[in-house]
Amino acid sequence: MYLEENGKIGYHQAVVPQLFLVVNGEGVVRGNSEEEIKVNSGDAVFWNKGEWHETKTETGLTAIVIECDALDISSLIAL
Repeated sequence: MYLEENGKIGYHQAVVPQLFLVVNGEGVVRGNSEEEIKVNSGDAVFWNKGEWHETKTETGLTAIVIECDALDISSLIAL
């Protein structure tokens, strides 16, 4: 997906588990809370099914979004 300058994916619920991989640019994301978390190229964000979330960017952002009922990221998480 590509968000242009001042782009926004409004606050909505994830229909299935979702992995959001930022490949270029920067922006902010937020989940159920009002706290915004800055994301940059190389960052990944995971939202569980039913979790509310939003993405915004002032400068533009390109991301790969993977959505699947059976999405299992446990092997990707560093302990």
